[in-house]
Amino acid sequence: MINEELLVKKSLQGDLEAFEELVLKYQNKVYSLAYRYMGNEEDAYDSAQEAFLKAFRSLRSFKGNSSFGTWIFRVTSNVCLDELRRKKRKPLSLSLDEPLATWTGNEVEKELADTNPTADIIYERKELSQYIQFLLDQLKPEFKAVIILRDIQELNYEEIAEILKCSLGTVKSRISRARNELRKMWLERELLP
Repeated sequence: MINEELLVKKSLQGDLEAFEELVLKYQNKVYSLAYRYMGNEEDAYDSAQEAFLKAFRSLRSFKGNSSFGTWIFRVTSNVCLDELRRKKRKPLSLSLDEPLATWTGNEVEKELADTNPTADIIYERKELSQYIQFLLDQLKPEFKAVIILRDIQELNYEEIAEILKCSLGTVKSRISRARNELRKMWLERELLP
C-alpha cells in the first residue's frame, strides 16, 4: 500500500484514485466519529460525506504538520459541530399526520415503523451504547467533542488539541470536566428506582 504522504501529494496533483484510497482508509473512523457527534446513522452518513467533500475541496490547506488522519478528524468535527449548531438554531418540525409529497406530485401517507424493540434483538450492550449516546448528547458541545475524540476515537491529547485548535491544558480540563459530568449523570441514573 502506498504511504499516506504520497497519497496526499498525488491527491493534490488531481489524482482522484489517490484521494479515494485516503477515503477508504478513513471512512469507517470518520463515520464513527460523525455518528458519535450526530447520534443517528442518517445524519452521521451525511456528515461523513460532507467532511470528505470539504476535505477534498480544501486539501490545499492541509500543510502536513499533522497526519492526514488528524486533519480529516478536525474537518469532520467541524462539519458535525456546524450541523449541530445549525439544527439548534432551526429545529426541524415535522407533522406525523401530514402526507408526504412525492417527486411526481402525488402524496402518500406516512407509515411509521414500530419502534418497540422485540425481545430477540435487545442486547444489553446495545442498550448501554444507546444510553451512553444519550448521555453524550446531554453534554455541552465542547465537552462532547473531547470525550468522543479521547475516549471513543482514542486520540492523544496533542491530536485533540490540534483538531479542536485549543491548548493542551484546555483539552485536559475539558476532558476532566466532561468525565465528571458524565459520572454525575450516570450516578443519577443508578439512583433512580
